Amino acid sequence: METPAHAARTLLEHATTLSLQTGNLLNWGRLSKKCPATPSEELRDCIRTTLNEWSLKISPELVLELPNTLECSMTEATETINPEEREEMKVSAKLFVSGSDFSSVRDAVNMACSALGVAELDSVIIAPPPLEDGIDLSLEHLQPYWAELENLVQNKKIVAIGTSDLDKSMLEQLYLWAQVKPNSNQVNLASCCVMPPDLTAFAKEFDIQLLTHNDPKELLSEPGFQEAIKESVQDLQVNEWTPLWLLRYSVIVKCRGIIKSKGYILQAKRNPFT
Repeated sequence: METPAHAARTLLEHATTLSLQTGNLLNWGRLSKKCPATPSEELRDCIRTTLNEWSLKISPELVLELPNTLECSMTEATETINPEEREEMKVSAKLFVSGSDFSSVRDAVNMACSALGVAELDSVIIAPPPLEDGIDLSLEHLQPYWAELENLVQNKKIVAIGTSDLDKSMLEQLYLWAQVKPNSNQVNLASCCVMPPDLTAFAKEFDIQLLTHNDPKELLSEPGFQEAIKESVQDLQVNEWTPLWLLRYSVIVKCRGIIKSKGYILQAKRNPFT
């Protein structure tokens, strides 16, 4: 009989797509005793733990089937929103896209809606797409991703959309170009202790909410993702796996401001010729 580790390795060596869902982290008893120091550490811990728990529940039938897409989730922690309570909840998400496939935006939002059992997300903030060293972010980089978000707003999959780490000039350019205007912009207080006055003035004039965050520039790097897999599944060619996108969500009880649910959903692909 195959060990869980060997079964997981067999499946990951064959599959070309991995979809990973942590479920509600508030249902993870083991994490309540441990507070990760950074968002990156929390994410890597979640990936490792989810893979470990999933590998223990792999059925012999799945190994025989060898699917191209693996659905890896923490089944005990999975929690959908009760339709009767939906109006009382605010469902927010932040999306980090690793590759240049703009359809990742649509895939991520659809998967989040399905996982949470909702028709639409109340708010989605998108982090700037990753750029090569020495290249500055421009409106042209943002436009394809924003266009995907606009389509999702028009199709009633998202209510409001926002940005992250845009300075006044870039936020203004996006605002003037966009059909669906950004309603928020996150600012990393690690890089600026005080909100820039020009950004504050622009946001106030056009009713854009300024929020703060402490995410690193790249929350899910390729080496970080590969390291998390390597720690869970021994002897796997992890350099073949690349993350496509990561979505972090939270469900908040509106009237009380209490977090009811939070978690991560991500998708990765395997390129055998890496």
